[in-house]
Amino acid sequence: MAAGERSFRLLIDAVSDHAIYLLDPQGRIITWNPGAERTTGYLADEVTGQDFSRFFTLEDQAAGRPGQVLAAAAADGRCEDEGWQVRKDGSRFWATTVLDAIRGEDGELIGFAGITRDFTERKLAEDALRASERQFRRLVQGVTDYAIFMLDPDGYVTSWNSGAAVLKGYRADEIIGQHFSRFYTEEDRAIDQPARALAAARERGHFEKEGWRVRKDGSRFFASVVIDPIHENGQLVGFAKVTRDITERRQAQEALEEAREQLFQAQKMEAIGQLTGGVAHDFNNLLQAISGCLQMVERRVDDPRVREILVAGQQAIDRGARLTQQLLAFARRQPLHPERIDIGTTLRATSELLARSLRADIRLKMELEPDLWPIEADPTQFELALLNLAVNARDAMPDGGQLTIEGQNLSLAPGRDPDGLAGDFVRLRVIDTGTGMPAEVAARACEPFFTTKEVGKGSGLGLSQVYGFARQSGGAVRIETRPGAGTTIVLVLPRAQAAGHGASLPAPDQGTAVA
Repeated sequence: MAAGERSFRLLIDAVSDHAIYLLDPQGRIITWNPGAERTTGYLADEVTGQDFSRFFTLEDQAAGRPGQVLAAAAADGRCEDEGWQVRKDGSRFWATTVLDAIRGEDGELIGFAGITRDFTERKLAEDALRASERQFRRLVQGVTDYAIFMLDPDGYVTSWNSGAAVLKGYRADEIIGQHFSRFYTEEDRAIDQPARALAAARERGHFEKEGWRVRKDGSRFFASVVIDPIHENGQLVGFAKVTRDITERRQAQEALEEAREQLFQAQKMEAIGQLTGGVAHDFNNLLQAISGCLQMVERRVDDPRVREILVAGQQAIDRGARLTQQLLAFARRQPLHPERIDIGTTLRATSELLARSLRADIRLKMELEPDLWPIEADPTQFELALLNLAVNARDAMPDGGQLTIEGQNLSLAPGRDPDGLAGDFVRLRVIDTGTGMPAEVAARACEPFFTTKEVGKGSGLGLSQVYGFARQSGGAVRIETRPGAGTTIVLVLPRAQAAGHGASLPAPDQGTAVA
């Protein structure tokens, strides 16, 4: 028995990283191993017989914690305690203490076996980790421009930052535990896009895409989405998801692309106009020369049969002259004679002509704003433009429909209009309920000789005349259309500044630049 006790004593004394000691029933120290000396700084003869409460902090002593620990061990047979304790030099260490009650054969309490271990380094590391986690949570919660949240491996939301609440409209208690697919559009859910995104992130280690997402209120926003898988010990434990609203950036890009397309279209139309104007001008000179020759021949010939041939030739020349006038109108090289035009009066006067150019199954309707401003334009060309628009609308409504002409006053601030217009204008909207046009057709609709009509049913010069007239008058033409939804031609013309007739606007090659 003595040899066994010595072996046990040797074992206890060999343990240097645990304080192992015995206490009497009142908590006084009976034995003290080298591990206890190393942990607390007290030698055995310094603490033997002393109350073990001296190792507790003053705050715990005042709260009666040492007695509570002894009482719990006596009552339950065992007590585990964790907290700050004090060394001999006054420094603190984080200790885990286990007290086991020791009882005699008769069950009487004869003392306690105590084991205390210094876990200060672990405690400090855990505190540092918790502080880092708190700081990271504050950082994530402080980000309001990005939705930052986590998903479990199946795609259910497990965390939610304030940016996500702002961006998507859900509070954390409304969305945690819900599947992230609710942020996707119905179209994306129908093709299983949420599951595909998680699968791509899991397989490639990263997923990034832009697309439409849905807020709580049902509104849509264009989002940049990043999904990264999170692994622990080689196992997938979830996904980190970052979403940013880039709707404004997308709108800016679309506006830039639209502006580029408008610039390209304007440059193309300008180039076509210059070419067309030059050809039409030269062709008109040839027609005038031929006409002069025919007139000279007519004066020298008395044969009626020859005169019939000369009349037919002159009629062909007149048709060619009208054609060149339309081409020059598109090219903005035809002299205009602008006048003050009361649009309401002019439309009422020409309504019968417009109605005759339509069919019986097409109803003509006019909706003009009260006190519509007068415009400054060539009345003949203005009426021709209306007639051309009416004819085009008629051909676009083979099964009948309605042609509506709307008129509104329009004030444009500098730098806001895509055509560079600024000031006071009148906007006429000529709206049909016809077949509409695809975007590629609408983009070329104002080009001379461009037509989708059958051969012999259209010259392709109607809209080109309207375009040239509007631009030479200081206005603009715009086309709003899509297949199956009809077409709206928007004609913007400048407001007349004074009563009376305006001066003639010569063609640009006659010395005046016309915008």
